[in-house]
Amino acid sequence: ENGLRVASQNKFGQFCTVGVLVNSGSRHEAKYLSGISHFLEKLAFSSTAQFGSKDEILLTLEKHGGICDCQASRDTIMYAVSADARGLDTVVNLLADVTLQPRLSDEEIEMTRMAIRFELEDLNMRPDPEPLLTEMIHAAAFRDNTVGLNRFCPVENTDKINRDVLHSYLSSYYSPDRMVLAGVGIEHEHLVECARKYLLGVEPVWGSGQGRPVDKSVAQYTGGIIKVEKDMSDVSLGPTPIPELTHIMIGLESCSFLEDDFIPFAVLNMMMGGGGSFSAGGPGKGMFTRLYLNVLNRHHWMYNATSYHHSYEDTGLLCIHASADPKQVREMVEIITREFILMAGAVGEVELERAKTQLKSMLMMNLESRPVIFEDVGRQVLATNTRKLPHELCALISQVKPTDIKRVVTKMLHKKPAVAALGDLTDLPTYEHIQAALSSKDGRLPRLYRLFR
Repeated sequence: ENGLRVASQNKFGQFCTVGVLVNSGSRHEAKYLSGISHFLEKLAFSSTAQFGSKDEILLTLEKHGGICDCQASRDTIMYAVSADARGLDTVVNLLADVTLQPRLSDEEIEMTRMAIRFELEDLNMRPDPEPLLTEMIHAAAFRDNTVGLNRFCPVENTDKINRDVLHSYLSSYYSPDRMVLAGVGIEHEHLVECARKYLLGVEPVWGSGQGRPVDKSVAQYTGGIIKVEKDMSDVSLGPTPIPELTHIMIGLESCSFLEDDFIPFAVLNMMMGGGGSFSAGGPGKGMFTRLYLNVLNRHHWMYNATSYHHSYEDTGLLCIHASADPKQVREMVEIITREFILMAGAVGEVELERAKTQLKSMLMMNLESRPVIFEDVGRQVLATNTRKLPHELCALISQVKPTDIKRVVTKMLHKKPAVAALGDLTDLPTYEHIQAALSSKDGRLPRLYRLFR
């Protein structure tokens, strides 16, 4: 009635998951200080107009066996509560207060600054570099715009973000037309009734005036390279040292999740699969995926080769992460560029059917979980105003043919690559050489000729 959308799925059960999703994330921070979404995620479920403290909120939820969580991503921020369905009124009232009436006290903001500084230190110390590489590859692929903007608050901004900055941002992005109230495990009419009661006509704490105009920039894929020279010889915390590794991620622009090609890309990502060389398990773990068969089984010195597909409303990124000893970086890069070129080659009927079956089973298994259904319903309605049901998605997956894979890969290979490299980069090929390999017929790097006197 004032632009807020309400979406639900009723699976009868005692518990429900309800939450508010907002079309707001690090990609919208272009005209603001970078790091606001990171702050909002950490400040969620703190004191509000009705609740004096986080403890008071937790005690209220405890009466209904409830838990709460907030997650901010590049394009969405999600406030969610799982609780006994009989406490729906309390839950929606709480969510309305948390999203529209947060107190954002000086003490809470100061605590958040400390938590973020600690998290940033931890991010750089972690043995698993995947979160850091994901940041780097996005920054390389979409330099200085939209999904390429930093998801984590830069250290230098932690002291600059205060209540005024947050209110200015919230007044632009936390408007009803950018929000969805989603629920799983409740009657739709009951949820609509609660939305009317607790969300309709609520005056947000930052006032009803419009903030700065909403950033409607469309993602601009740039490609490029981001390198971080780092001594990785002491990342291990335990008694068995992890060998020193250099990590590489190579990505190419795919497509948005609103395009028809999204499904062939999802099948391709499944077909590439991969993982760590120490991962055990049978076919269900993807042991027949290309990155296991062609890379990890043949090159025992490689520690990891994994395919990832990130998709957004206006773009996407398909990338492969690989790690090996610093002395073998050049060879590792060539193995990955060759795999990209091979994607455009012949696709076996058996491997394609296996990837499609695996994608469908993963989709179905994930949708057994109530919080996952909640996120699926909320995100789809936020982006498209409708929800594709699992059986519709499975039908689309079944229709993918080898020609579809070849078509999407050929289009993708015309783009400049995005490269992220972390560790000892002495033997890293130049960006131009990586680009040349991805434009060649066989994916090989240009040969290095050394002149001996």
